[in-house]
Amino acid sequence: MHVNGSHSTDPQQPFKIGVVGGGIAGSTIALRLAELGIEVQLFESGTSLVNGPPICHLHAGGNLYREISDQQCLTLLHESIDTLRIFPHAANIRPTVIAVPQQDPGDPAALLPRLNLLQQAYQTIVAENPANEVLGDPAHYYKLYHRDELEQLARMPLPETPASLDDWMIPVARNLEFDAFKFPLVLVQEYGLSVFRLAATATLAAEKIPHCQVETEAQVIDIQQDSSTGRWSVTYQQYKPLYQDHRTYTTEVDYLINACGFRTGQLDDMAQLPRDRMVEFKAAYITHWAECEGVWPEVIFHGQRGTPQGMAQLTPYPDGYFQLHGMTPEITLFQDGLARSTESSAQPVLRQRFIRKLRDGWQADEIDTRTSRAIAHMAQFVPAYQSATVGGNPLFGAQQIPGNDPSLRAADLSFAGQRYARAEVVKASSALSAANQVLSQLIEEKLLPAPAKLKLSLEQQLPIMTGLPPDAVIQKAEQLAEERKYPTAMARLYQAS
Repeated sequence: MHVNGSHSTDPQQPFKIGVVGGGIAGSTIALRLAELGIEVQLFESGTSLVNGPPICHLHAGGNLYREISDQQCLTLLHESIDTLRIFPHAANIRPTVIAVPQQDPGDPAALLPRLNLLQQAYQTIVAENPANEVLGDPAHYYKLYHRDELEQLARMPLPETPASLDDWMIPVARNLEFDAFKFPLVLVQEYGLSVFRLAATATLAAEKIPHCQVETEAQVIDIQQDSSTGRWSVTYQQYKPLYQDHRTYTTEVDYLINACGFRTGQLDDMAQLPRDRMVEFKAAYITHWAECEGVWPEVIFHGQRGTPQGMAQLTPYPDGYFQLHGMTPEITLFQDGLARSTESSAQPVLRQRFIRKLRDGWQADEIDTRTSRAIAHMAQFVPAYQSATVGGNPLFGAQQIPGNDPSLRAADLSFAGQRYARAEVVKASSALSAANQVLSQLIEEKLLPAPAKLKLSLEQQLPIMTGLPPDAVIQKAEQLAEERKYPTAMARLYQAS
């Protein structure tokens, strides 16, 4: 129900949180709080939840990124475990293979200290709570493959359904030119995430949680804070099909959470709360490899970001679909695609060509050109991949990075002013951490009592999110993929049975 004018300031009214932005951060925060019985109103300018930059990888340890700190990797490991527990139907349970090409200056041996650190941390986390064993047996968090082992695997028949770590390596071993790589190769239990099943979970859960009010196609145009009470007045325009135009509404909330993604600076400017941040436009490309043989893991070919030899990422989906990243300015990254905030505005301003893509989508020739470059980049490492074709529209968006470090990956929340928080998630797995920080702050400021449910397991705290029927999630995910004009195969499960 909408309220024209002000919301009642009756002290009997329940404490209410406003969340602006329905991406993975805003949706997770809203659902987390609402499942605890806290009143939440979520404002999303788009037509559906969790529709932003490409999400495809869990980052359970951050092994894709050699340049980030061990502490960031440990944070991502903890956050990824929690993410799998609260979004149990969003995971594509298959490992990731990391290969270092000969042309790359890196040494595979340099990965081992971090892998050992992560394995020990995972063992400790599982020992503390067996429910955390969501990445497989900690003893098998990773496995090394030397050349002689891979040569043996290359002679093995392709399994219909992988039943062991070695089975996952067989299609990789059969397709690599071994002379082009340094050894060992690493197989690590970093799983995939389906953006469509994340979106489906958020959508279905929000419909069932009585304390969560979702406003889609709702563009926040103004926020004002009452200096005496700290409450926020939120004015938004919302499209109304019945009237075939936008109507303006104003409501009041007791606490405001800015989860606007790459537009976070716009709300900061409205609140007159400055912040240093960056925004980077990025894209991943959907390809179809009809000649694909076997059930593939994800494969990461390390490379130097921003150079023609940038990292290549092969992410598998059902029916021969693969998502490709190539961390070069000609593929995933873009020339002048990184923008920074200024002294006069907390909102970085992207170039007009990126804003046009975000608003209107891609031209067909741009899709063909960039996807073809991604296929050629991958074919350097997997020669047979040159037969792949364009499989759909790119997954793209603008990613916010708080502060001034473009290598930052583990980030979640910051606070400013009074009763105002920013969700500054870089990776999807950090969303629950942001939600928990909001909750802790509300309790610490004595704005809310500590909910009794916090003593229960995560699954008991979030029974609706975690208890959705898998078939319903997949069905909704396929519907969302179709609406967003992507292959429905990308919404289905990809994992060993």
